[in-house]
Amino acid sequence: MARLWLAARHASSGWLFGALMLYGMAVAASAWRWGTLLAAQDVRLPFRVLTSSFLVATFFNNFLPSNIGGDVVRVTDTARAAGSRTLAATVVLLDRGLGLLSLALVAAIGATVGSRLSGGGPIPPALLWSGFAVGAAIAIPAFYKPELFARMLQPLRTFHPEWVDARLSRLTDVMSRFSAAPSALGRCFIGALAVQAVNVAFYVAIAHSLNLPIGFSELAVIVPISFIVQLAPLSVNGFGVREATFGFYFTRIGLPLESALLLSFLGAALVMLFSLSGAVAYLSRGRGLAQLDAASI
Repeated sequence: MARLWLAARHASSGWLFGALMLYGMAVAASAWRWGTLLAAQDVRLPFRVLTSSFLVATFFNNFLPSNIGGDVVRVTDTARAAGSRTLAATVVLLDRGLGLLSLALVAAIGATVGSRLSGGGPIPPALLWSGFAVGAAIAIPAFYKPELFARMLQPLRTFHPEWVDARLSRLTDVMSRFSAAPSALGRCFIGALAVQAVNVAFYVAIAHSLNLPIGFSELAVIVPISFIVQLAPLSVNGFGVREATFGFYFTRIGLPLESALLLSFLGAALVMLFSLSGAVAYLSRGRGLAQLDAASI
């Protein structure tokens, strides 16, 4: 711990400030992507309102187990304007799905192109590409054949036929609207890729501040996979799970475990520092929620 603290004290403040700016860009791009998906469903909300809600969601993500607490915030904030919790939840789930696809793609590209983790890494590029292909194979029919997708979910009727039928009907309508707006989906997927690339660049900037000999291609594998494993509700803010993932990869490319812990902890500290802006937004939610109510009238 003494060595970790000493290294952190000598980190470049310029690079750390740049990392914070990059994280802010990722949040703004994520809010834009969310708004684009809502607009495809004829739900249009001001960008500043969506950004405020996303900041609050980021705050909850960092102080609750797993990363799903923020999704509940986003669904709650947009359900009234959308006129349906099912629609609001579907948009958020689709946003999550596009994010997971982009995570798999960025990791696959990073593991394939010039990375020390390519070929002989613990997760070979072929497996990453296969995961992306499977995800795309599931997503494409859901967009372009929503009726078929709804029929696949028919077994859920055994639990509560009327309730499930109503939700499946709503879900089919939502997915049909998305299938009629392929350009919106394309823009959102490109935006998701941009967010993942900026997230990797965030850790690259922190690595530069610490003079760690690791580049974009290696972190393009480590960072997306660490995000995926943090989805499991095993810890608060991913602590422990994230460090284990970083350490697992760092030791396989010849870097000390201390470097992995330092990069992971410092990245988490900056994210938590930035997420405090979500606490400020949460305390001043009255005005933003009033705008959401006005948009729903």
